[in-house]
Amino acid sequence: MPGERDFRHIKRVVVKVGSSSIIYSTGRPNLSRMEQLVRQLADLHNQGKEVLLVTSGAIGVGQHRLGYTRRPKTMPEKQAAAAVGQGMLMHMYEKFFAEYGVVAGQILLTREDFSDRKRFLNARNTMYTLLRLGVVPVINENDTVAVEEIKLGDNDNLAALVATLVDAGLLILLSDIDGLYDADPRKNSRARLIAEVTEITPELEAISGGAGTSLGTGGIVTKLQAARIAMHSGIITVLAGSSEKDVVRRVVAGEPLGTVFWPCSRLENKKRWIAFSSTVHGRIYVDEGAARALVENGKSLLPSGIIRVEGSFEMGNTVSICDPSGKEIARGIVNYSSSEVERIKGLQTRDIARVLGHKDYDEVVHRNNLVLDI
Repeated sequence: MPGERDFRHIKRVVVKVGSSSIIYSTGRPNLSRMEQLVRQLADLHNQGKEVLLVTSGAIGVGQHRLGYTRRPKTMPEKQAAAAVGQGMLMHMYEKFFAEYGVVAGQILLTREDFSDRKRFLNARNTMYTLLRLGVVPVINENDTVAVEEIKLGDNDNLAALVATLVDAGLLILLSDIDGLYDADPRKNSRARLIAEVTEITPELEAISGGAGTSLGTGGIVTKLQAARIAMHSGIITVLAGSSEKDVVRRVVAGEPLGTVFWPCSRLENKKRWIAFSSTVHGRIYVDEGAARALVENGKSLLPSGIIRVEGSFEMGNTVSICDPSGKEIARGIVNYSSSEVERIKGLQTRDIARVLGHKDYDEVVHRNNLVLDI
């Protein structure tokens, strides 16, 4: 419950560390900071907890090794830096974990590993197996192959998706900022730390800025996005400063460090995947009556309420469902392709077979495959 910070009972913990927390601005790894982090994670592991580490830093380390004086800007340069840096980064983690008698295993992921349901389940099975074998998964985005279309974009969101993937109880986001403030503390000396968040409001989103450092890709905005995913998945999230001494141990013990985001709901696994992991392939616009039926009455989406279709999608894809003003009100898995929905929009269910020549479903999106309040 809000106000009761004591996470020692939580069995499965995901910890995310940003580039600026473990890599100097020159690209050199901060070995002291990495060793301190690993020691804390190994302590949790040796207490019987299941720990997963989501780490940034591969491009930064590779950038330094290749002699770049700034972060690479083109995709091939970033991929080359990641190819060099990823192995170096993992070697350092393996060495530090081994000193504490812990085995680490590398997992590299892209957006497709989450958006494709089969790959999503395969990734989850792999992580569960590693945890059962006592291995600490060390996870990063697969920057060596990722292009813009399949990039997750930042490791805050990756960490939140991993936390939902494995049904973690606690997500700890370690950063060069020590929590969420009501203004930018770098620019406003009167900025105050927000200790607890129970809802991510438009006002909170308005105070978020851009990327934090030259080595990182995230900022407060990505941390709020990650927290939103976790909050709707029943996961507690804590944003805290990585420079704080023994920060992971103290957060788990319940010390009031940083900002805690309390869960506001818990979607079932399939609906979690629809809401946060699957790729949105198109939009379906509905009239006011259909919007009310979906939002207020929990109904399925029927063709009669559809007024417009955007994008190209196939049966089984995820689509965004929008009210007449264009506001997204839901996401769901469609039973018909975009061309079929275009032909049956505005019609009664009984007319589907006459127009399409077949009727496999009465609903365009069944309520069991529909998620509201994204």
